[in-house]
Amino acid sequence: MAFEIYIANTRGMCAGVDRAIRTVNCALEKYGDKVYVLHEVVHNKHVVQSLEKKGATFVECIDDVPDGSVLIFSAHGVGLEIMAKAKNRNFINVIDATCPLVKRVHFKINKASQEHKKAIVIGHAGHQEVIGTVGQYDGDKSNVHVVMSVDDVNALNLDGKNLVFATQTTLSIDEAAKTVQALKAKFPEIEGPVKDDTCYATQHRQEAIKQLAQMCDVVLVAGSKNSSNSNRLREVAQSVGAVAYLIDDYTDIDNSWFDNAKKVGVSAGASAPEYLVQDIIKHLQTLCDVQVQGVGLIPADRVFPLPDNI
Repeated sequence: MAFEIYIANTRGMCAGVDRAIRTVNCALEKYGDKVYVLHEVVHNKHVVQSLEKKGATFVECIDDVPDGSVLIFSAHGVGLEIMAKAKNRNFINVIDATCPLVKRVHFKINKASQEHKKAIVIGHAGHQEVIGTVGQYDGDKSNVHVVMSVDDVNALNLDGKNLVFATQTTLSIDEAAKTVQALKAKFPEIEGPVKDDTCYATQHRQEAIKQLAQMCDVVLVAGSKNSSNSNRLREVAQSVGAVAYLIDDYTDIDNSWFDNAKKVGVSAGASAPEYLVQDIIKHLQTLCDVQVQGVGLIPADRVFPLPDNI
């Protein structure tokens, strides 16, 4: 095999993911095996397995957390009912590891409920972030509508008055723009962001992989299958003509993918640790011993402070 290897300089863990993982690690150091996390702290199986080995327990229901434990909310956030239920339980501590950028979206939806406005959330129904965002509406949840596509918007039967919209932070920028445009066309008075609530990390990674995919035949994205932002990276790469694969780690690679490739690109979702990327690079270099070339701007580091009560 003979191909060149390129890597997106903007890739991998974002500040919100880093903060959530640091939160769990700090809690483990302080409380040991009393730490329980509601849902996967971030959507990456390697991260979750690593924290489990250190003593963290991941649950899907708050009822599965025993009294006398420490409860941590994942980076995706939770709704008001879960927060209230946690406060009424006999826990040592309740720590909110929700990404600060997701919190901004939560605030918008909660404010809409306080102002007696209906809300539209653009996002993937059933995704933990969307569930938490909808759950921030304090009142009748039938006033909150989740849409994803232009067709979903067209199917809405609302009067268009007192409407607010927000979006999931990890959407495809291009696809979200179409849905926002459809919303504004159908409901000219709707309130919301100029474009969407897609976070800067998602935007920068999608811009970087688009540049990478335009020059590569095959693109590998490190990330778990249930990671929204990682799936969007794969879709963006495919949309500009590359053959793209989403892989948990290098063991998922099929070497036949590169039979006709001249240039292979590598990136990673915002919840994927850098060591996964380096393992992929090492594997590729066993097939084609060449230097790796970086593509795009090198981003400035950004760090979010830990929750106050950790």
